[in-house]
Amino acid sequence: MGSRARPAASNVVTPTKGAPVSTVLRPVHADDLEAIAAIEQVAFSDPWSASAFADLMTYGHARTIVALDAAGEVLGYCVLLHVLDEGEIANIAVAPAFRGRGIAARLLDDALGAAVRMGLRSVFLEVRLSNEAARGLYGSRGFSSVGRRRGYYQDPLEDALILRWNAQASSESHVAAAGA
Repeated sequence: MGSRARPAASNVVTPTKGAPVSTVLRPVHADDLEAIAAIEQVAFSDPWSASAFADLMTYGHARTIVALDAAGEVLGYCVLLHVLDEGEIANIAVAPAFRGRGIAARLLDDALGAAVRMGLRSVFLEVRLSNEAARGLYGSRGFSSVGRRRGYYQDPLEDALILRWNAQASSESHVAAAGA
């Protein structure tokens, strides 16, 4: 989750400066794969291919959601893998020109909502130690550090924090906040 960005690919959408972005979330379609792969290329130093995302579409334990703008362009995506009562945010990214506009938060909230509906007790993810924006988002949603993977990320070499979200603790905190 997170790495040094590369220059934008030509098929990554660029907004008009300062334009508000309205998004719709929906399950991935085959015609989204090239746009997802383009975002992946600029977001991660070890990107997944379009065929890797296509393979995910055939897995019953994978849920991939895309965020679209009003024109139907893919602005971001989130992959949630699940087995028994655990999940993993395997990948979440937003096109660089659209970062900081709440798109990743919407995608993450959608994934966590799906996790609750599926009966998952925990959701894990890895994040670069230096990715403060992502760490802040995850922390705001109740993720906490449970470990570290030394040298997990390449180019540049960096440790990953392993974060865990607990569905029960999260629902209890929301109940407490609502009652305050």
